[in-house]
Amino acid sequence: MPRVGVANLPLHGGNAPRWLFKRMVPLSRGILAAVIEERGTAELLRRLSDPFWFQALSCVIGFDWHSSGTTTVTCGALKEALNGGELGVIVAGGKGAASRRTPNEIATISDAFGLTNQRTDSLIYASKITAKIDSAAVQDGHRLYHHAFFVTEKGQWAVIQQGMNDGTGYARRYHWLEEGLQSYVIEPHASIIGERADKVLDMTAVLSEGCRSASVDLVRDDASKLERSARTVNVPGQGTLDDWAGGETRTMTLPAEINWALAKQLYDFQPRNYEELIAFKGVGPATVRALALIAELVHGAAPSWRDPVKYSFAVGGKDGVPYPVNRKVMDETIEIMEKGVNEAKVGNRDKLDAIRRLRTVIPPEIR
Repeated sequence: MPRVGVANLPLHGGNAPRWLFKRMVPLSRGILAAVIEERGTAELLRRLSDPFWFQALSCVIGFDWHSSGTTTVTCGALKEALNGGELGVIVAGGKGAASRRTPNEIATISDAFGLTNQRTDSLIYASKITAKIDSAAVQDGHRLYHHAFFVTEKGQWAVIQQGMNDGTGYARRYHWLEEGLQSYVIEPHASIIGERADKVLDMTAVLSEGCRSASVDLVRDDASKLERSARTVNVPGQGTLDDWAGGETRTMTLPAEINWALAKQLYDFQPRNYEELIAFKGVGPATVRALALIAELVHGAAPSWRDPVKYSFAVGGKDGVPYPVNRKVMDETIEIMEKGVNEAKVGNRDKLDAIRRLRTVIPPEIR
């Protein structure tokens, strides 16, 4: 997927006004119903995994185009719009405490859709591992506080979650889509949208493969040996040949405290791969970071420090970047949104305002 730019999502406090939110729900329902009628529930998940389409949807139903609330409020409206499952999609989770109820809500959704116990377990695992990846495997300074899990009646899923960086005052949104997902730990995101950071520990990058393998080897070895390695690389004031040669120096240091009891549990568990290591209960950012540092300095297996933020263009750009506009796709998108708005059970003024916002989202020179 091309890395083509940055979108800023400044943190905005407060809540959406009730008068606005109660109009966002029926507008959302109309648009989602139109997408599902025209293309099916799987296509809805694909569109939700596209940050541009999601951003346009937020604008059309009336929310701020560049606020962190774009994610939380729009997902809240979608959850209410899809509540009941009549359209074949239900949303679990949400912001803050609501995100922690996701596993129980997924179980309820599975019962409503008649999904098997095995599929229910896989959905709950998908919810947990996607949150774990974006909080531990991708260390970009953003603390997760929102997790929305979309499930179709066929058991397909997509995730939209968001983290905040109190230091910079910006949010970052992570899109996941089950369709086409090959691995949870190797560049798994459909897209990540947010302000680019200078240095991010990205253990999901292809370039981090050696570091991932070395991390697994470290925990599969004797825990006391791992502790000795940690002490070796954490000698105060110790330099490296890179320092002497004028090469790049790493700013990563070992966490102040390392859970050696957890290291012993991991040794007893013997994870077969990096996904099993990340999914293990208790493994968090500190453990991942410590293993990455030891793997780099002891085994020479460096992780990637490139920020995985990326865009996913749905219809191309007007200047042909990253590729020419696909007018057919754009026309279909506009048609479906207009149909959804027109069929939504809201007043005529609300419909006209929504169509006006849609036309604002799509610049006239590419309509």
